[in-house]
Amino acid sequence: MGGVAVIIGVPSEVGEEDRVALVPPVAAELIEDGHEVIVETGAGEDAGWADNEYESVGCTVLDDRAAVFEDATVILQVEALGNHEDPDLERYREGQIVVGMLGPYEVNDEQLETLADRGVSAFALELIPRISRAQSMDALSSQASLAGYKSCLLAAEELPKMFPMEMTAAGTIQPADVFVIGAGVAGLKAIATAERLGASVKAYDIRLEAKRDVESLGAEFVELDLETEGSGDEEGYAREMDEEFYAAQREQMEQVVPESDVLITTAAIPGAPAPELVSTEMIEAMDDGSVVVDLSAATGGNCEPTVPGETIEHDGVTVHGPTDLPSQISHTASQQYANNVANFLENFLEEGEPAFDFEDEIIESTLLVHDGTVRNPHKDDGDADADEDDADETDTDSNGDTEEVSEA
Repeated sequence: MGGVAVIIGVPSEVGEEDRVALVPPVAAELIEDGHEVIVETGAGEDAGWADNEYESVGCTVLDDRAAVFEDATVILQVEALGNHEDPDLERYREGQIVVGMLGPYEVNDEQLETLADRGVSAFALELIPRISRAQSMDALSSQASLAGYKSCLLAAEELPKMFPMEMTAAGTIQPADVFVIGAGVAGLKAIATAERLGASVKAYDIRLEAKRDVESLGAEFVELDLETEGSGDEEGYAREMDEEFYAAQREQMEQVVPESDVLITTAAIPGAPAPELVSTEMIEAMDDGSVVVDLSAATGGNCEPTVPGETIEHDGVTVHGPTDLPSQISHTASQQYANNVANFLENFLEEGEPAFDFEDEIIESTLLVHDGTVRNPHKDDGDADADEDDADETDTDSNGDTEEVSEA
């Protein structure tokens, strides 16, 4: 970057969110590039970043939340708008730029119209396109990877069995059987983590090309006898399939799910409820003490018994419906997210000034509101990315850096 700076504001997140949009090491880099950073008091506290750490790298820490919004040119947030009721909607002002995970498929028209009327420009990072140069900005992927990791640890802690096989003087301990539905970013991370813990891992994905990725991690790829033509778009995202397909899929999964000690599901569809892939009957056929972690709980869940945001016991099986797993690893999640945001700003700012280059696919894809106009071509598009995520699942390239939908 370089040149005269913009003023970057980092307010505290609202609700139960423990992440922060910018961490001191990344803030230091932005300040070195000539930008000014102001942070609300306590913004990083829940993620393990104290106010004095921000001050030590040159940030200004303000007690007054309103002052952060008044002074900043660019507001960085983890979640806002469509992801929850935004209490700061009236604080945004003309010419201000908002960057964050804004829930583009959930945001209501009134919120967008308010931003447009106020002359605000809003970028939703969930809409980062699947191109190589945007991978470093892909917040959904960085957070989905953490969700996949945490889902496996959650299951391992809950399961009344050890994950690894061990030969002991008291006898042989058989490995736990883990089944992961979805071989995208979150799914692959869950697979890799379960393998490291020593479990016997199987995985399924609607995309047969995911077989290579699954097997490269040492897991067994489960192939179902289904017609998958038309299951993905030209960018590699999965499409929503019809009920006949899902019914056939559920029927064949009845042979695999009950054999599993742990089931981790990751399938999501942007702007629509998650596909229901696992029936109540399948859960009831699992052994008592088995554990389910449904990473698509935020959009309804892949498992029929799932209750978003809650952990329940159904017929002896513990079913987790987490909606905030990255927030539970808030320190690392904030580091990753801050890097994504900084890379986005580096692409967006030219000579230190905002550059709305609509020839740039990244800018064009992510900009929801600009110049008094609501621009949201993705809101009703079922072929873009969801958010695993929170939790969504992801289709990956060779670097495992992009997100998926439908069948994860």
